[in-house]
Amino acid sequence: MTSIRFALNHMAAPSLAIDDFFALARSLGIDAVEIRNDLSGNAILDGTKPEVISQAAARHGVTIISINALQRFNEWNATRAAEAQELIDYAGASGAKALVLVPKNDGTGCSDGERQANLRQSLAALKPRLEEAGIIGLVEPLGFEICSLRSKTEAAEAIRELGAESTFRLVHDTFHHHLAGEAATFPDLAGLVHISGVSDASVSVADMRDSHRVLVDGDDRLDNAGQIRALLQAGYQGPFSFEPFAAEVHAVKDPAGALRASMDYLSARV
Repeated sequence: MTSIRFALNHMAAPSLAIDDFFALARSLGIDAVEIRNDLSGNAILDGTKPEVISQAAARHGVTIISINALQRFNEWNATRAAEAQELIDYAGASGAKALVLVPKNDGTGCSDGERQANLRQSLAALKPRLEEAGIIGLVEPLGFEICSLRSKTEAAEAIRELGAESTFRLVHDTFHHHLAGEAATFPDLAGLVHISGVSDASVSVADMRDSHRVLVDGDDRLDNAGQIRALLQAGYQGPFSFEPFAAEVHAVKDPAGALRASMDYLSARV
């Protein structure tokens, strides 16, 4: 039996201060964490210096596997370049190993040809910046129909065309993989897997949103267990990071207990 190497995204317990979040991870036997730059009132947005995060990670014995995320990364312009450099610098100073790259998700830049050109332009611009800092770029296609990068195949082709497999990896998000309806998984290029489930039986796949993303349990409609099993069998050895966005998960009084139950459920099925 292959064991799952779990990780914890701060979205699993976004109200916890960074120290408490790291402590939560360790209480679950998890030593790999993802920090975020979209949690108001919390690090990074509250102005917490990267050195403070680095020190907290060392204190708790956790590795920061990523900062999540540079948004609209495939719309390259002066604003994006500045945002990217700021986050790359923050990643370097905080000890984060990678930066998640999230595409435009507003219905623009989706046409065939434009999509691929924008992706290549951004990857080419990010490559030297990431390499200089020793930071990995984690490209995360989103399964939403309005997204400008839904396909892992397109992302993999662009990365390989640039000869940038050592700079960029893919994020396999079990939610977005299901929504995109793409069979290909690219375990050799995957640098991170995000896991979350959808248990609501009433929502159609086309209408699934972040607000439906809960911890994986027996009612999961995304076949997280099957996706994880397939990735492990195909040779993926990286972390599987919990990333639930649902308000009901964030409101749970005992996040450790809820996460432990999901970890046990998945571990028993691979």
